[in-house]
Amino acid sequence: MSEQARAARIEAADRMAEAADRWLASLGGEQLTKAALPFGDSERRAWFYTPTYQAGLPLAEMDQRQQALAHRVVWTGLSRNAYMTASVIMGLENALERVEEGALGSLAIGSGYVRWRDPSMYFLSMFGTPESRTWGWRFGGHHVSLNYTIHDGALVSPTPTFFGANPAETGASGMGVLRPLAREEDLARELLHSLDAEQLAVALIAAEAPADIVQGNRPQVTDGAWPLTLTEISRGNYDEGFRTRLKARNDELRAAYGEDERERIRYRSAASGLRSERMRGGQMDVLRALLRQYVDRLPDDVAAAEWEAIEGRGLEAIHFAWAGGGGRHQPHYYRIQGPRFLVEYDQVQNNANHVHTVWRDPEGDFGGDPLAEHRAVTHGQGRSG
Repeated sequence: MSEQARAARIEAADRMAEAADRWLASLGGEQLTKAALPFGDSERRAWFYTPTYQAGLPLAEMDQRQQALAHRVVWTGLSRNAYMTASVIMGLENALERVEEGALGSLAIGSGYVRWRDPSMYFLSMFGTPESRTWGWRFGGHHVSLNYTIHDGALVSPTPTFFGANPAETGASGMGVLRPLAREEDLARELLHSLDAEQLAVALIAAEAPADIVQGNRPQVTDGAWPLTLTEISRGNYDEGFRTRLKARNDELRAAYGEDERERIRYRSAASGLRSERMRGGQMDVLRALLRQYVDRLPDDVAAAEWEAIEGRGLEAIHFAWAGGGGRHQPHYYRIQGPRFLVEYDQVQNNANHVHTVWRDPEGDFGGDPLAEHRAVTHGQGRSG
C-alpha cells in the first residue's frame, strides 16, 4: 500500500469519526440506545436491501437537525455523485408507492405503523465508538446499504456497498427518463455486445437470469452459493407479493437450468465467465470503466486507494459473466469477479425494471479479520488530533 493510499484511508476515517461524533452527540437516551451498538455485535455483519425494519435509528425518529447530521455521516462514505444517486434511490420510495397505488399499506412496528415505501425508513447504526479507533457504521434501508469498518484509525473496509432502484427506469417531468443506475447497465451491455462469438460462448453462463443477486445479503461471500431460497431471505417483514414472486422465480429457474448452467450460476472462487486477459484493448477499456462505476461510489481519495489495490492484484485476472437476454428490458444478470473483488448486478423483477447492484470483498467485507487488516495499515497511524 502506498503512503498516499494509507493517508487517504486515515483521512477518510477522521472525516467519518468527526461526523459520527456530532450525530451521536445530538441524540437523546432512547435514540442513543438504538443507534449505538457494540463493535463485536453480530448485528454489524447483518445487512439488508429489502424494505425491512432493522437495528439502528431510522431517519423517521430523528428531528430535522439530527437528520441533517445523519446525512453528513453518509456524505463521508460516498462521492458527491454517489450521494446524489443514493438520494434519488431513497426518493424513489415515494414514486414506488404511487406506482403501487399504496397497495402495500403500512407495517405494524410496536405500537405504531410505518409505510412500506418511506424515504424516512433508512437506519443509521454505529458499532463501537470513534474514540476507540476500531469501530464501524452502517446506513441502510430499501435499496441502499453502506457498511464501513475502521481499524486503528484507518478505513479498512467499505463493503458490502449496495445500490438498487425500483423502478430502474421511469419518466420524469422536464428530464425525460430517470435511470439512477444507468451506466452500471449500459457499460455492461456495451461490453457484452463487443464480444465475438468465441468470447460470448465463455461469458454467457446461462440463457435465463437468476431471480436475484446470487450472494443475496449473506453476511459473507460463500463459495458454492446459489440465489437465496425463501427460508434463507434476511430476517424481517416482507410483503407476500415479494415472497411469492421470488419463490416462483427460483422454482422456475431450478427447473429450467441444466446441470452445467446451475453450476455456472453458482458463485465459485474459481470464477465462471470470460477472463479479462482474453479481452481486446477496447473491451478492457469498457471493463475498467464499468469497475470504476462501483469503486467511484467512494470519496475520491478513497476510490483512488481502492483502485490502486485492484490494479495491484492484477486486472488480467478478472472474470466477466452474463446470464439472460442481451437487449434492453430483458431480464439479465452479470457478475464481475477478481481477487478481493466481486460485483453482482441483476435486473429481473417487475418486468426487468428493478435493479440490484452490489460490490463486495470476498475476503474483507466488514473488515475481515481485524488483525489481518491491521497488518495492511501502518501500526500507530490513526485518527489525528
